[in-house]
Amino acid sequence: MDISIGDRLECDSDHKCYDITIFNDQIHTLVTHDAHMLEHYLYDILSDKHNQEDRSKGRLIIGLDIEWCPSFNRNNENPPAILQLCVGKRCCIFQLSSAPEIPETLGMILNLSDIKFVGVGIQRDVEKLIRFYNLRVANFVELGPLAAEKFKRDELRNDGLKDLAKEVLGLVIDKPRRVTLSRWDAAVLATDQIQYASVDAYLSYEIGKKLISRK
Repeated sequence: MDISIGDRLECDSDHKCYDITIFNDQIHTLVTHDAHMLEHYLYDILSDKHNQEDRSKGRLIIGLDIEWCPSFNRNNENPPAILQLCVGKRCCIFQLSSAPEIPETLGMILNLSDIKFVGVGIQRDVEKLIRFYNLRVANFVELGPLAAEKFKRDELRNDGLKDLAKEVLGLVIDKPRRVTLSRWDAAVLATDQIQYASVDAYLSYEIGKKLISRK
């Protein structure tokens, strides 16, 4: 898998920034638990001229994903520990479990009907966000059924991100189980967690962009 994470670019008590190479693209990822840093990311995304044009035409897409700590008790469901968002080559990992507060701006943007939030298993993610954090996502698109419709292949309907990345983008990725089942509520995320979470959000965005633009 041609994916790597670069050295940490910035570090303080509020955020860290990384450059992550995903095949031929370099992604810039912000990792933060600070509400103001998340707001800066969101305002920067919405004020970008290209994104404003896409939004005015109802074409702005944001990749969305969440991660949570595994639970081995069927009666105990853990809340989302991080929220990943990605637009173009800019991603953000917001540490919900470490955040002193969740900015109202996040709830406002998630609730905008003129932005499409895309992901694999996003219906489950949306349900968890509203149940645990009262964050409502107004306009979301499940990528499996969309791929099945666009390619006229019903077997794609229930495919996970790994399979959809291969079918839609022609990219072969790995999703290590040890990272999938790791402690996503850690105060300091490991570099392999940051890489994993960034890849998920970025590929969700890229798959969504390709499928939605497909005639």
